Amino acid sequence: MALKRMDNVGIVVEDLDVAISFFAELGLELEGRAMIEGEWAGRVTGLGNQRVESAMMRTPDGHSRLELSRFLTPPVVADHRNAPVNASSLPTRHVCRGRPRRDARPAPQARRRA
Repeated sequence: MALKRMDNVGIVVEDLDVAISFFAELGLELEGRAMIEGEWAGRVTGLGNQRVESAMMRTPDGHSRLELSRFLTPPVVADHRNAPVNASSLPTRHVCRGRPRRDARPAPQARRRA
């Protein structure tokens, strides 16, 4: 089976500016940068009081995104092999797939039987 679509890939990096430059050289376009922090962000990741500098880059076809994150708080764990599962470590990454179209989903009664 071949990959048909990839909506979002996330990578934790040590230097956000260098990472943005690297991926820009590959043809990705910077969509924006933001600081992610506060109670909500800490609950989502389980890292508590976090502060993350983030940049979103778009592929040339406009269909996929690359999310680059640099953790300011908590500090990055250099050797992730002994770190807790929710610890920020390099490289940390995730891949997300978009939700299928509503008309492509099975009917509610079909989902219950499965």
